[in-house]
Amino acid sequence: MSVAEQPEEEIVRARHPFAEALEMFVKNRAAVVALVVLTLIILAGIFGPFIYPSDPFEMVWAPFSPPGEEGYLLGTDYLGRDLLSMLIHGARVSMAIGVSAAFITVFIGITVGALAGFYLGFVEEVLMRITEFFQVLPTLLFSMVIVALFGASLPMITLAIGLVSWPAVARITRAEFLRIRELEYVTASRASGSSNMKLMFKVILPNALPPIIVQAALMVGSAILFEAGLSFLGLTDPNIVSWGQIIGSNRQYILDASYTVTIPGLAIFITVLAISLVGDGLNDALNPKLRQR
Repeated sequence: MSVAEQPEEEIVRARHPFAEALEMFVKNRAAVVALVVLTLIILAGIFGPFIYPSDPFEMVWAPFSPPGEEGYLLGTDYLGRDLLSMLIHGARVSMAIGVSAAFITVFIGITVGALAGFYLGFVEEVLMRITEFFQVLPTLLFSMVIVALFGASLPMITLAIGLVSWPAVARITRAEFLRIRELEYVTASRASGSSNMKLMFKVILPNALPPIIVQAALMVGSAILFEAGLSFLGLTDPNIVSWGQIIGSNRQYILDASYTVTIPGLAIFITVLAISLVGDGLNDALNPKLRQR
């Protein structure tokens, strides 16, 4: 039977899974709009300082100048610094923290979850007890202790967020490994003499990635919120501008000049909401059961 004579359903099923996932994602209008917004935020963080070359630490005008006064679109903060410049530079730092912390989270979570889900027995028991220990710890308090002990530098804040956020990824990875490890193609690969490392990271892991990718996307937003919470409590690097740092440094003046806290707060809200919607779109696109609807 020629391709032209094949039923339409068979042709649809023959399409590449990536094409199906992309089509499913594009159909989600909220996810597409969120991706556009997120892309604009990232571009603003990368190219904004070149388009609007202003030092975010320079005192340019009187403190608490309202938005629009003297040409400063978003006004000035309590030290008279340009809030728009701080917001642009803060986008780069906040997104960098979010992506870096998510990478650490996913790396630890995949490692622990893969080992627990593949080896089972004693290895699984030990690793899952460790996971449960980290899961029941108050994450914000634990990260505060780490930052307070080792310093509020940008790398340490990122590391602290990653160290307290990995249990969810580990559990998802373990569940996927337990589901996939007994499937026929894994058994066939094991019978052909593949090593355990090859089975874990070349056979099982690629097929377990869809839910992990979705969780990783959501972790970026969680890390941005986490950094904002630490900054609000004063645990931040004063030499680096982030959205959380802007809120933390102006929190004492929230009643006198609410815009200094509201504007970076809106930036965080819009960014995290966009990341969440993109994550939902990825979940719909990468879930085979939802693609069959």
